[in-house]
Amino acid sequence: MRQPIIAGNWKMNNTIKDTKALLTDLIPLVADSKAECVVCVPYTNIQTAGEMIKGTNIKLGAENVHWADKGAFTGEISADMLLELGVEYVIIGHSERRQYFGETDETVNKRVLQALKKGLKPIICVGESLEERESGVYKTLLEAQTEKALAGVTSDELDKVVIAYEPIWAIGTGKTATAQEANDTIAIIRNKVAELYCKNCAQNKLRIQYGGSMNPKNASELMAMPEIDGGLIGGASLKAEDFSKVVKY
Repeated sequence: MRQPIIAGNWKMNNTIKDTKALLTDLIPLVADSKAECVVCVPYTNIQTAGEMIKGTNIKLGAENVHWADKGAFTGEISADMLLELGVEYVIIGHSERRQYFGETDETVNKRVLQALKKGLKPIICVGESLEERESGVYKTLLEAQTEKALAGVTSDELDKVVIAYEPIWAIGTGKTATAQEANDTIAIIRNKVAELYCKNCAQNKLRIQYGGSMNPKNASELMAMPEIDGGLIGGASLKAEDFSKVVKY
């Protein structure tokens, strides 16, 4: 059985004061969760969050990592910097990084390989736009994104990898993905991984999240789908009660 994993992506939200308040409320609410619970916080909040969740069942995540050990990369952060603060998971290739900051399939792969080399667990984001969905090329696109992201990743490392499927077309467009659509699309990704590695690897090692606005109202229906192993949660992760309801779907 693949253990469910619910990860909150705070994005560019919450000061240290906000972080303390949110985690103070969240910790007792998810204490008996069967799903793995992760909070991926802005760099300035990592130390505070790490200290607060120490000894709890909440895991610590960051929102990006660079592929180099160190160097002249202004504004970036290294794996060693994250590890020193107790980070376990790191989001790589989020659609916002691709859209606004020039992230490519190639740089995603470089970050993934560095994360794994250093002992971080990457949450790799893949997904298609509305135009790509409606034109019917999304299957080919998702397969290509998955293959490029995992280039150089061994089958032994797959159990440290999480893939998050983000239907970009369902974010801010008024359109929504049904639970069945999400499940069927994630199956495409899992089948591609089975082709790249083996069926057992895809079925028993790799966890795939849904990243399309999972919230307290739809979490149970989405998590009932056989291919969906969790969620990468945006807005709902900024409210302790909402996030805890998703974690304990």
